Formats: sequence, structure tokens, C-alpha cells
Amino acid sequence: MKKVLLGLASLGILVLGYKVLDSFLFDGVQAQQINEQGFQANYFTQDAFSNRAAVVLVGGGQWGDYWASEFAKQGYAGLSLPYVGREGLPKLPEEIELEYFEKALNWLKNQEAVDADKIIIMGASRNAELSLILASTFPELVGGVIAFAPSSVSWSNTVLPYNSDELKASWTYKGNPIPFIAMEKLQAGESEMLNTLGYWSEGLKDSLAVAQASIPIEKVKGPVLLLSGKDDKVWPAAMMADMLEVRSKAYSFAYPFENIQYENTGHMISSNPDQKEGPRQGSMNIQGNSYPFEFGGSNEGDYQAKQDIRKRIMQFLQQL
Repeated sequence: MKKVLLGLASLGILVLGYKVLDSFLFDGVQAQQINEQGFQANYFTQDAFSNRAAVVLVGGGQWGDYWASEFAKQGYAGLSLPYVGREGLPKLPEEIELEYFEKALNWLKNQEAVDADKIIIMGASRNAELSLILASTFPELVGGVIAFAPSSVSWSNTVLPYNSDELKASWTYKGNPIPFIAMEKLQAGESEMLNTLGYWSEGLKDSLAVAQASIPIEKVKGPVLLLSGKDDKVWPAAMMADMLEVRSKAYSFAYPFENIQYENTGHMISSNPDQKEGPRQGSMNIQGNSYPFEFGGSNEGDYQAKQDIRKRIMQFLQQL
């Protein structure tokens, strides 16, 4: 009996210690898994939230969960929203129906924690392309955009080597394709290193295709924050950000528009701002062989940019 009492006492001390420790460590953020009304997501809030600005992290995953949690810690709601690669979702990012995101946005605007007039879309690279398309397609649901390494146009499914060989739209709405630049699949050249920057830059030389596939940034009803690295070696993000800015001016865009570009900075500027080092290369599988490609920038350049970006994003949200 004595041993039992000692055991119970020890357990009680451990439980009490855990609760005390938890009271110091718990940051108040609640993460809720959503799998209803036709979409899947992780929703991050705090208990006391009411009528707050919200950020939708297009693409979800670890990246989306990280940023959604960070936003919740700062007083905003965050929705980490995947759309491919999970059970019940498409396997490939091609002919993705924008109705999927429309359902998620309608769900989010009806949450008590959320101010329906302050829902921001955020994405990086191809997901920045998608974020800008969503903001221009659903201006009544989206109140602004944060786009890392953005695109100024919609691209065909064939820009990704793992997609199907048949030329398709990457995105559709109401059964119709979002106009895109049709690209042949990336091929490996004589060099072992893939020239992805040259590949996408070549696609932008077709002025007629660009005109047809340009994202109508003028339809966005809210502020826009574009973030890109001048040494992006994946695709011409800074150039495409400039194209978006030119179009916004041509259409007398009525909301704040920031086109921030960083020297000595590459494609990977949307990752954890506190991560001082990261991979400098990626790889693509082309016809059964793996080929490397460069992200651009440097560890120091990317880190400094990411530190500044975090401040700018929080300022952007504070001004809504």
C-alpha cells in the first residue's frame, strides 16, 4: 500500500508539474482539422478570437501549418489549405477546380473568429499564381493577396514534369479552363543542371499568349503584397512581379500595391524566417532521371530577406 501511495504521489507531482509547465508553454493556439463541405484544411485560432483578419495558406502542408500557426499567435486566424496529394483530393495539380477554394472561403467567412471583409490569400511560386487567380476570381470573398515569388500569368499543367503529358489547364472554374500559356514539358539539356529560369522566361516571350493568360490583378478588391528575389533562378519572379505592377497601374488599381524585391535572394523566401540555412538546389525527375536545378540567392541573402518579409507581412495585416 505504501508503494502504491508513493506511486500515486509521484504521479500527482508529475501531473502537477506538467500542468504548470504547460501553463508556461501553451501559446493559446488551437488547431482544428476540417474535412467538411467539400474541402480539407487545418484551421488555427485562439479561444478568444472574434471578428479577426484571416489568412488562407494555399497549398497547406508543413509550410501552411507553420504560417497559419504563426498568424494565430499574432492575433489572426489561419487556414492551411491543401488541394492535392491527400486522400479525397486530386493526385496532380492540373484542372484544379476553383470551386474547391470557393467552398473553403465561404466556410471561413462564416466563422465567428473571422472578419469576412478581411480574408487574405497567401501562396508561394505556383501557389502564388493560384492565390492571385483566386483573389481576382472571388473579389467578394478575398480582401487581399500576399504572393511570394509570384507569377503574372497562368501556366499549363505541362510546366510540371510529373503531371500528365496531355496539355491541360492548371485551373478551371465552372467547367471552363483559366486561360494559360501552353508549354511543352521541360527537357534536360546537355548540361546536368536544369535551366528552369530559361524555360519559364522563354514562355513569357510569346506576347499574344501572355496577353491571353495574364492574371487580371485589377479585379482584386484589396491590397497586394508581392515578394520576390532578384536572384531567383527557378523562374523570373521579379520580372513577373513587375508585369503585375505595370498592369495594376494601367488599370488604375485602387488599393495599396507593394512590389518588394530583394538582392542576393532566390526562390525560397517563403520558408521559416528563422531558418538561417536551407537547400540551395532542388531536383526534378524527367523521363526517369533526376536532374538538379538551382534556387538562387544565398543563405545570408535569403535569411535577411525572410527577416524583413516577416515584418512586412505583419505590417500588411495590421493595416487591413
